Amino acid sequence: MSYDRPYRGGGNRRRHRDDYDDRRRDTYESPADKLKNAIIRFGEVDVLEELPRLEKQIRESTPHVIPNLSEAFRIAVTEQPYKIPYYAALLRRLHDSPEEDAGDTSDISSLGKQILEDFWKGFQAYLDKLAWRETRLCIHFFAHLAVAKLIATDSLFGLLQSFTAVLEEFGVSHGRAKKAAVCAAEGLMIAGPALKSTSAEHVQEIINAIQAYNDTVTSPKLLVGPVLKLYSDEVSSNADELLDTVLQTLRILDESDFAETASSFSQPYTGYEDPDPATFTPYNLPSVLVPPEVIELDGLSTDSGEDAQVKKEEWPEYFLPLFDNDITPDPKTPAGYAVHTGLFDILDIFEVNRKECARLLLEYPKWTISGTFKPKPGGEVVPEPVPGKDWQLESTIIENILGAYMVLPESSHKSIYYISLITELCKLSPSTVGPAVGKSIRKLYSMLGDGLDVEVARRFAEWFAVHMSNFGFQWVWKEWIPDLSLAVQHPKRAFMRRALEFEIRLSYHDRILKTLPAEMQAPEGNTISEQAPGPDFEYDDPAKPHHDNAQSVLNLFRGRAKAEDVISHLETLKTSLETSDDGGLVNADVLIRSIAIQSLLHIGARSFSHLLNAIERYLPLLRNIASGGVSSAGGSGNAEAKADILTASAAFWKHNRHMVAIVFDKLMQYQIVDPTDVVGWTFINRAEIRELVEATGPLSLSAFEWDLLKGALDKANGRVMIARRKVVVLRKEEDDTRARVKASGGADGMDVDAEEKAEDESPAVDSPALTTALKAFASLTREQKGAMSRTLDGFVSCLAPAATDSNPNPYSRVVISEDGWNERAGWEKDQWNAWETWGWYRQFCRSYAPYLRNYSTTLSTVSFAKFEGSTDPAAELLKKTWNVATGQE
Repeated sequence: MSYDRPYRGGGNRRRHRDDYDDRRRDTYESPADKLKNAIIRFGEVDVLEELPRLEKQIRESTPHVIPNLSEAFRIAVTEQPYKIPYYAALLRRLHDSPEEDAGDTSDISSLGKQILEDFWKGFQAYLDKLAWRETRLCIHFFAHLAVAKLIATDSLFGLLQSFTAVLEEFGVSHGRAKKAAVCAAEGLMIAGPALKSTSAEHVQEIINAIQAYNDTVTSPKLLVGPVLKLYSDEVSSNADELLDTVLQTLRILDESDFAETASSFSQPYTGYEDPDPATFTPYNLPSVLVPPEVIELDGLSTDSGEDAQVKKEEWPEYFLPLFDNDITPDPKTPAGYAVHTGLFDILDIFEVNRKECARLLLEYPKWTISGTFKPKPGGEVVPEPVPGKDWQLESTIIENILGAYMVLPESSHKSIYYISLITELCKLSPSTVGPAVGKSIRKLYSMLGDGLDVEVARRFAEWFAVHMSNFGFQWVWKEWIPDLSLAVQHPKRAFMRRALEFEIRLSYHDRILKTLPAEMQAPEGNTISEQAPGPDFEYDDPAKPHHDNAQSVLNLFRGRAKAEDVISHLETLKTSLETSDDGGLVNADVLIRSIAIQSLLHIGARSFSHLLNAIERYLPLLRNIASGGVSSAGGSGNAEAKADILTASAAFWKHNRHMVAIVFDKLMQYQIVDPTDVVGWTFINRAEIRELVEATGPLSLSAFEWDLLKGALDKANGRVMIARRKVVVLRKEEDDTRARVKASGGADGMDVDAEEKAEDESPAVDSPALTTALKAFASLTREQKGAMSRTLDGFVSCLAPAATDSNPNPYSRVVISEDGWNERAGWEKDQWNAWETWGWYRQFCRSYAPYLRNYSTTLSTVSFAKFEGSTDPAAELLKKTWNVATGQE
């Protein structure tokens, strides 16, 4: 027998046993974990039946680990807000003495109080971090506990007043004030019955404080309403602003002495007996102060002297209702506000898991008061509908999702979240959610042309196209055939083209074409292009001029010639063109650039990787062209050369506008052109792109041009942010290094006279890396300012042109007058173009307000100088919109 080869059987058995033990350890839960999970999962089957069982389980789990229990309550309250009333009921039961074994209850009877005291510590941590959502939901919990008579009403008043005190802070931002006001208002809505009976005066103080602040934010509301009338300073009544809704709800509740609270917010604890005042003392919430906002200074400054750390601007929030109040709840009523708030919280919290979010949304009625929503077919039958309720669940859910999606200037989460969430809902319940989606689409479509904001219309087209792509692109297009008689640039017709363009990006041209009725397929319908999106190489046809020259350049690219050889060949072609018979008929510089750029794009037209490889291989050539290198000594300048590059790129991809935006982005990424060049080209040269609708007439912007502008501005802003972060990091590293050197020098320098040493110290010199980073930051900041300035100048030229302008727009003033708006049924292409341009100017001001404020003085001085003393209504509206966005009005 040989022992050279070890026996491995036992080892395998041991390994398998170890794996089994590991699996057992992975699934093992300690008793504390089991209890914690039981609290968090409370109510998944029948909340009222589970309530006494969970209470008993908590009482019997001795010894009581209070931090573990309070953590479970905190997690449940802040991540499952629809259960908050039932957790309040559970805590109320834990405050009461158990029915059996009432002999020695000194520890058991105080269990609820111990949990509440530790819960408060977690709330204080949320408040210190300014975690506004968690803070607000904890206030909901405290408000329910006040109604359940576990918390002293005076202490709850003090808590709510600490949030209304924020509204009186000097220079408080709207975002901070809005969140603080909602915290105080919702706490008052829930605890109103207990608070009003204690002190009606304090209730009025809270309401008046919110009202006083809301009266100061009238101007910002003008820029973010989803439905607008440019001629009026009044905000459209077709949408509901958050603080306006809060105040109206509070007024209704206050007038009824908060009698409607019980029919709006679940209160499962109201049937419990009152605590015995002889043995029970309500918990007094400690006094708090809301911490100030954290402002991070990085030591950098702009020309206006303001802090360069750009903070996202927060605006008033408008909710766009889609259905009548008998179908979905009105958020300006107590019951409607409670439903909307509950659904918005689910949307916000479960953004990380859209499938779970969709399930919870469809199960939401189990957490509301009976009769709030219509019963499901075949489910529980409600004898009589509840007056003022009996709403449709699916329509309410879709309305709330789209309301959150349409918030201006941008939604809280990425658009793809809201779009995919609606898709998940349709998959879970297609028979009920599908009709609600269809009705929502029709309602939004009907609002096009009646003042619906251009950015809302763009998001609507994006959602429509993606949703159609998930369900076979099936839509009843024939319903909209009569609208083909409208003006070619009417918002409804523009929506059709935009939506179909998005659909083609998600599929392919022929498939989308087959889904349309014949009237929309026809060229005269101006709805969809006749040919599929693709490149258009201008010099591909042998019958066209300069075909041979373009082929010679193209062959060099195909043969992967060196950039220097291509540059040399282009110089030769340019010389031959200038000496040819038609040399006086063509601009040789422009033609050579067009041939070079289109030939290079032709090589990269097969895929994105081909495009990037082509650009990266011939970066020296592109930089040479952009610098005006392929020209004579007296040829075109730098800006003109870059404009020629953009024009040639747009002409090559004129049948695929998506690729125009992509190529422009890559040219900016590789610094062939600057964002300022793209902005200038968009306002002046964009007619090179032939659309379904001929791009002639007065200067104006459509959604496509806005996409180009947005890409350029985002690129400029992004570069500045990256450069700023780099400077901050390098400066911190350098300061740390100096501090270490100074500390070590101080320890070793005991024999050096302190005064002499101080005299010998020279000012600190920045390292070469930091100096380079600061120069780059300054350069990029100038570029950012240039892009913003060029954009503002472009809008001014479009919307308030001088009489001497070469391409005046007389319709800009017509569409912002009341008479002009009332006559919009007769508007033609130019009027609708002017109206859309005004919409994109508003979007520019509100979206980039944080950046514009840094340069507000210099930009407005230059761009609005010609309007000094003018009474032109277009000029006044331009300046008013600008002043509101930059905080000057």
